[in-house]
Amino acid sequence: MIEKYGVLAYDIAADGDPRFLLITSRETKRWVIPRGNAVPGLPPAQSAAQEAFEEAGLTGMVGPEEIGAYRFDKRGKNGSIEEANVHVFPLRTTIQSGQWPERHERETRWFTREEAVEAVDESGLKDLIRSFVPPAEAAARLPVASLSAPPPVSRKFGPLRLFKRLMPREDGFFELFARHAETVVGGADALGAMFAGEAGIEESCRRIAEFEHQADTVTRDVLHAVRRSFITPFDRSAITALISSMDDTIDEMHQTANAITRYDVTAFEPKMHEMAALAGQAARLVVEAVPLLRSVGRNGGRLDRITENIVHLEGAADDLHEDGLKALFKAHGDAKPMAFFVGREIYSHLERVLDGFEDVANEIQGIVIDHA
Repeated sequence: MIEKYGVLAYDIAADGDPRFLLITSRETKRWVIPRGNAVPGLPPAQSAAQEAFEEAGLTGMVGPEEIGAYRFDKRGKNGSIEEANVHVFPLRTTIQSGQWPERHERETRWFTREEAVEAVDESGLKDLIRSFVPPAEAAARLPVASLSAPPPVSRKFGPLRLFKRLMPREDGFFELFARHAETVVGGADALGAMFAGEAGIEESCRRIAEFEHQADTVTRDVLHAVRRSFITPFDRSAITALISSMDDTIDEMHQTANAITRYDVTAFEPKMHEMAALAGQAARLVVEAVPLLRSVGRNGGRLDRITENIVHLEGAADDLHEDGLKALFKAHGDAKPMAFFVGREIYSHLERVLDGFEDVANEIQGIVIDHA
C-alpha cells in the first residue's frame, strides 16, 4: 500500500461556516484534496502542507495531528492499480497564491461543506469533510487573502527600455537574494516545527543556527558584490537595505532559539505556535517575491499584493502577541512570575521576527515605487 499525505484546506466563510478547497486530479479530473508522497526531511504535516502549495498555491497553518485517513485506488502509468492510504491534516488557509508549480495542470475551487461532500468520490474523504470541526480560534481569523496571477507579458518596449536592456548589468544579486530567502525559509520551517512539537528543541535550535550562519555568508557576498559591481539592477542603497532586512529576520529567529536554550524552555504556548507558523508563511512570500524583482516594472502589481499579504501576516501576529501575553499573565503572572517573564521574552522575539518580515516588505515596496 502507498502511504500519502494530504490536507483538508479550509477557511471560515462570512456566515461562520467552514468552506473547503478542492483540486482536480491530473489524470481523471476528479475533485480531490491536495495530497502527495512524503517529502524527505519534513514531518508528515509539513509534507502535506508542501503539497498544498505545489498543487493549489495554498499557505496557512497546518495542524500537527492528522484528523483521519482514507483510501483510494491509484492508477500507475503502466495501467496497474495500487491502493493508497492518505493521512489527512487540517490546513487553515490564509493565502491563496495566483502562481504555483502545478497551476496549469489543475483546477481549484472553494466549496461549502455540502458541495464538497457531494463533489468527492471516496467515501472515507466524504466522512472526513462531513465530520470536520474547525478549532474554535479559527473563527476569529481574517478571510483568505488572494495573490492575483501575474499580468501577461508585453512584447512592446520603447527606446528607453531598449537602451536599458542593452546596458551591461550585474544580475548575480538575484541569485544571492534567492539563496538568502531559502535560508530564511529553512530557519522558519525549523522554528515552526519546534513550536508545533514536530521536532526536538535542541535539534531545531541547531538547525536554526546553521541557517543563520549560511544567511550571514550570503549577506557578506551581497555587500561585496555591491562594492565591486559597476552597474547594479537597482540602487545600491536599496540592495543593501533589502538584504539587511532579510538577514534581520533570520537573526531574530536565532535570537528566539538562543532564548529558548538559555532558559531551558521545554513547552510552548499555543499562540507562540501560531506566530511561528505565520513566520513560515511570510518567508515563503519573500521567496515568491525575489525572482519578480528581475523585472520590477512588469511585476509591480504582483509585488504590491505580496507585500500587502506580508503586512497582513504581521498584523495577525500582533494580535496573537497581545492575546498570548494576556493568557500568559493570567496563567502565571501571580503564581509563577519567572514563567511569565520568560514567556514574554519569547513572544517578543517572535513578534520581532514578523516585524522583520514587514521591513522586508517595505524595502521591496520601496524598490517597486522607485523602479516600476
